[in-house]
Amino acid sequence: MADVEAPDDSAYYLDQVTITEDLDDDYQYEEVSVDEETIADGDEDLDAAVRVIEEASQDLKAALRREGVPGPAVIERPEVVDDFVRNYLLKMGMRKTLECFQTEWYELQQKGLLKEEDIQTVPDVYSRNQQLDDHVKLLRKELDKFKEAANKAKDMYVKLRKERDFHRMHHKRVVQEKNKLVTDIKRLKKHYASYEPTLRQLKHKYETAMKEKMLSKLERDRAVGQVSGLQATLKNIETGRGEPVFLQGVHSSRELAKAGIGPTQQSLREARNIEGLPGYDPSKDPTRSEFKRHPNDTEFPMDNRVNPYLTSQKTPTGHLTRTGGFRLTNTLHAHQLAISNLALHPRKEILVTTSDDHTWKMWAIPNGDIIMTGEGHEDWVSAADFHPSGTKLATTAGDSTVKVWDFAKTECTVTFAEHTHAAWDCAWHWTGDFLASCSMDNTSKVWDLNSERCRYTLRGHADSVNTITFLYYSNTLCTGSADKTISLWDARTGLCAQTFYGHMHSVNNVTFNLRGDTIASCDSYGVLKLWDVRAIATITSVDLGPHPTNRVAFDPSGQVLAVASNDGTVKMFEVGSGQVSSLTGHEDAVQAVVFDRKGEYLVSGGSDGTVRIWS
Repeated sequence: MADVEAPDDSAYYLDQVTITEDLDDDYQYEEVSVDEETIADGDEDLDAAVRVIEEASQDLKAALRREGVPGPAVIERPEVVDDFVRNYLLKMGMRKTLECFQTEWYELQQKGLLKEEDIQTVPDVYSRNQQLDDHVKLLRKELDKFKEAANKAKDMYVKLRKERDFHRMHHKRVVQEKNKLVTDIKRLKKHYASYEPTLRQLKHKYETAMKEKMLSKLERDRAVGQVSGLQATLKNIETGRGEPVFLQGVHSSRELAKAGIGPTQQSLREARNIEGLPGYDPSKDPTRSEFKRHPNDTEFPMDNRVNPYLTSQKTPTGHLTRTGGFRLTNTLHAHQLAISNLALHPRKEILVTTSDDHTWKMWAIPNGDIIMTGEGHEDWVSAADFHPSGTKLATTAGDSTVKVWDFAKTECTVTFAEHTHAAWDCAWHWTGDFLASCSMDNTSKVWDLNSERCRYTLRGHADSVNTITFLYYSNTLCTGSADKTISLWDARTGLCAQTFYGHMHSVNNVTFNLRGDTIASCDSYGVLKLWDVRAIATITSVDLGPHPTNRVAFDPSGQVLAVASNDGTVKMFEVGSGQVSSLTGHEDAVQAVVFDRKGEYLVSGGSDGTVRIWS
């Protein structure tokens, strides 16, 4: 609505008036209940009863009529002429015109110049025209909106059509490139297929060359050792006996070599001859037995050789000197099946692994180049040990055999097959003329490499003999058995010298420290024990369970023990402090551990078929 001109304020005034209420305090009013329709007992008569009934019926009819009355309806009244003009001017934004109109309108109205028909409602045609005009404007706005949406849709359609054409063209190009690549791949496959025979041939040549290289190195080292020994012997002979004895010594050495006697036995006989000692007399041998000796049997050396490691002072291993101990530095995927044991070359950085895949493999470490593979066992290979000279290798297997492999001949030269069950472990005597093995048939055997026969069978264990090892530079053997005992044997007589009791479960492995005064053993429930060889007593016992411990190894200093555990870790036990740490890296049980000769690194092999080097 338009603003209405305010009337003159002088025509109105305000006055305060107080209205007093008449109170009739002297009159006593009686309260009558509105709902009271009964009649007092004294006034009850027929007329009063009829009147009460009629009033009740009238009240009911009035209530019904009140319920039937419809609610007020909203009546739309047409606006008057002046309101119509005001609304129109406001809608058009003509405010100045609106002010002039109102001024003139009220002046005419005050002067009475407006007729009654001039101030009535707007004729219907104008209202209808106004409504139609509003509707037309609304439709025009919607039309503009739809036009804008249609233009946007048209632009989007054009854009999508262009993108469709682009992607269709791109798809055709990709299909063409794909077909071209497929053709090139087929051509390359055909081309490279012709290289496979050449690659196999080159690989075979490379393996052969590496094998010949290592064999040449081994032969060279052996030749250098022999020359050094001969030079020293010649010098001693020339100094002591003169020229005739020199010729006699050389002639004697040649005769012994022709007779098939090994270098250790040659040295023993030459030493006896030079010192004027009597030769070997079978009748005076304290270890002589009543049965007839084989003509090629080797004489056991006298047990008076001094262990050179007794006085050596070894520096602590890298696990103690480096912060954080050993860490994983290299991983070799050696076999498809589990690795059962490891053996390190006595002088070179060469490692042999044995596996459940019936083979053993020789590796150059730490780079992991394969040198050769040994095949010949008919079942899993359980253990391996290098000859003290490094030119031979002994292996044991589940086919009950013990094999000796000659690297110079690149073949198996000797096979011992007298065990009746699987052979578990083997160990060389320090002279290299004897080999000891243990088996599931509850026995251990000492083999003579010169006569190629079993010299002694060690009987005494009540269950499988799981491990065997020689004491350094002696004729003493140590065995561990599933009957929970550890035994020391004299290899010259085949008799048990001492038995250690203390394990509550099957003994899996035993080993000497380099000094030879301590034995470490582990069992199938994860218990590690250290034994004093001289006192025949337990030094310490450590529970590394509940998983079995499979192998144990001393570091060169004898201060740290590495234990292969079935939980996939290598346990590092410090002998002095008793502290235990773990090396984690294998994905399955660890079966074997071995330290290098200097204690700079540790090698482990596991059931995951990998060899891991820690340094």
